[in-house]
Amino acid sequence: MKVMIVGAGKLGVKLAEAMTIENLDVTLVDSDAKVIEHINEHLDVLTVVASGISITMLKEMNIEEYEIIVACTENDETNAVICTFAKKLGCDRTIARIRNPEYTEQLQFVRHELGIDLIINPDLATANSIAKYLLKNVMFYSGDFVDGRVKMIDFKCSYKSSLVGKKLFQLEDFQKLIITAISRQGELIIPNGSTEIQAEDVVHIIGKEEELLKLSKKHKLIGRHTQVENVMILGGGNVGYYLAKELSASKVSTTLIEQDRTRAIKLTELLEHVLIIHGDGTDVNILEEENIDQMDAFIGSTGFDEQNLLMALMAKQYGVKKCIAKVSRKNYTKIIDKLDIDAALNPVNITASNILKYVRGGKVLSVSLLLGGDGEVTEIVATPDMPYLDKPLMELNLPKGIIIGAIVHQGEVIIPKGTSVIRANDRIVVFSLAADTESLKKLFTPGKRGRLSELWNRGKSLGDDSSY
Repeated sequence: MKVMIVGAGKLGVKLAEAMTIENLDVTLVDSDAKVIEHINEHLDVLTVVASGISITMLKEMNIEEYEIIVACTENDETNAVICTFAKKLGCDRTIARIRNPEYTEQLQFVRHELGIDLIINPDLATANSIAKYLLKNVMFYSGDFVDGRVKMIDFKCSYKSSLVGKKLFQLEDFQKLIITAISRQGELIIPNGSTEIQAEDVVHIIGKEEELLKLSKKHKLIGRHTQVENVMILGGGNVGYYLAKELSASKVSTTLIEQDRTRAIKLTELLEHVLIIHGDGTDVNILEEENIDQMDAFIGSTGFDEQNLLMALMAKQYGVKKCIAKVSRKNYTKIIDKLDIDAALNPVNITASNILKYVRGGKVLSVSLLLGGDGEVTEIVATPDMPYLDKPLMELNLPKGIIIGAIVHQGEVIIPKGTSVIRANDRIVVFSLAADTESLKKLFTPGKRGRLSELWNRGKSLGDDSSY
């Protein structure tokens, strides 16, 4: 598959990295020669220094031979026009990043009239993820699959945790759950039965919601089941706006602090039933005046990652139960788990997940990136011609970096063991390391059942079903 990405910002580079791992034929276009030069040093993709809106460039690159173009420059209108030109010139599918809230009410019209197949809004997607997190009872919420029946949580093991020092086969209450991965000192590892949990590990678990809730209560992974009633948002940009609007619609008392006076006035016109404060949200006096110690949640959503992290940590010191930071920089990923905040959400990863789901198409229902993209959780429908059906999982010799986390057969959620079998039309939730993404792709490519052993020879080192 040939894919053109226009715009070599954080999202464009992230997509190029992910698609290169999957052996897609990627062309990355940007008008900044220095940016392209830097990318050439780190990524093995075809790069072009040019304006993505140039019809001449699109024709010279034979855009009609590309299956997908992703327009993710910093300008919404430019992205829309790029997609329109590409579609007119014969590109099969087009994706545009459009963030301006003014367009949210007319996306269907824009898509239809401009020939855009998918419009993505990172700010809205991030706000929705934060809102979902806040309105859930289970803390450390990571994602849900199979229409919410299968969930994933992650939690940090403190030095006092009863799990620390135990090997996985020694753990109780995990019979109906699967530990898919452990984040340790910034690295994502796939555990087996003999893996020992260490203090400061972040453990990723998949299972049914009721089983996860039982585990969380027993090991005190969640606080009191306090309804989120009062929320403070730092930053009135697009994420803060979308989030405040969603929380207000859910009858949550919301306070939003914005430093720019003009923007604060605008927000008072756009948002109903939201208290807008014009001021510096890093000023402790303002936070105390607005009763930060009485808040159930605090969200740092400014354009500065450091500010978001610092103020989320400060809110935690005031006793706020749920503290969340919006963080876009990839190089902060490895330190976030060490901080005493509940969640750090990355708009780039959220957006890349949505685009990868669309690009893979077919029976891929969702994609969730973990630890900056070092791993991912994918929900897939098993078609009759896929290669892994009707055999016990222990006989598939899956690579160590791939774990089947759940199987839904005829509506029943099954947390698999080595003897479990996947059948046609089952929905499955799969965890994989980034290094094994290509193997995952082959596993779910139709029409290769006769080549099963060939595809998975390199995974025979797994040898047993200890992961299940």
